[in-house]
Amino acid sequence: MSINLLLPNEDEAVIWRGPLIGGAIRQFWGDVVWGDLDVLVVDLPPGTSDASLTVMQSIPLNGVVLVTSPQDLAGMVVRKAARMAWQLSVPIVGLVENMSYFVCPKCGERADIFGPSQAMRTALQLGIPLLGQLPLDPDLARRCDAGEIEEYPTEPFEPIAEAITERASARPSKPIF
Repeated sequence: MSINLLLPNEDEAVIWRGPLIGGAIRQFWGDVVWGDLDVLVVDLPPGTSDASLTVMQSIPLNGVVLVTSPQDLAGMVVRKAARMAWQLSVPIVGLVENMSYFVCPKCGERADIFGPSQAMRTALQLGIPLLGQLPLDPDLARRCDAGEIEEYPTEPFEPIAEAITERASARPSKPIF
């Protein structure tokens, strides 16, 4: 489900303040027929926005997965989001680093194009596990744009999904956001 599906034009901006965002989130949670799910993932904007606050206050959560990128600034935003989760008594499942590195398709060399990873440092500061690091992969972007995401190899994601499943199974059976 996406707010974009409700817009008359996909290029239209959603310029909403907190109460409208909160209402939409609560309506998505309450009115969409989700069916019998094992897990429901909600992708939220970075940081401590109204959307994150509404989700953490309005929806029964058994944990959040924080996502960062190699830059130290991203780590700072994640640390703030972690503190928000703790203040709201929402458990943190772990940390995933996106765009960690790039593997050259011609020579196979790995390059840290956004600088050295700060994910382990952030995870240690927060006392949470680093669940995995994902590469920056132009093929993933191409497949998304072409509507072929199902054809993308799942190997980079499998250990992360297994770690999330393992950590979440130790908690009460509720959706993970």
